[in-house]
Amino acid sequence: MARLQVFFAALWWGSLMVIGFLVVPLLFVHLETPTIAGRMAAKLFTAQSWLSVACGLVLLLAARRDARDEPYTPSVWVVGGILLALLLELAVAPHIVARENLMLWHNLGTAFYLAQCACAAKALWQLSATKAQIIVT
Repeated sequence: MARLQVFFAALWWGSLMVIGFLVVPLLFVHLETPTIAGRMAAKLFTAQSWLSVACGLVLLLAARRDARDEPYTPSVWVVGGILLALLLELAVAPHIVARENLMLWHNLGTAFYLAQCACAAKALWQLSATKAQIIVT
């Protein structure tokens, strides 16, 4: 179970990095128009949001399973990352797609995405530190 938790934390953080900092910028460089790139980026960010929610839920469920006999306190980083992914998908993205006050919503979306990256990184960092001891022994 320890390896599975580290795997899902790494999948979450790694997918955020690849989509946000490699794939989407390449779309805007290589596709014919910014409109086409933006449409494809929106689809990728939607997929990323749902992947983030799924990874976060798996991490919460696994942590709850690990804490059978102890009081369970969910990771604030995982919960925060899930909430940021949901806010991005359900509150911010519709405004960006509708091109409403684009600068405001795009900047807010970028801030939420970066905050989600930080949450995923912190969750991965904590899990890899605590679970590495379990995996090695």
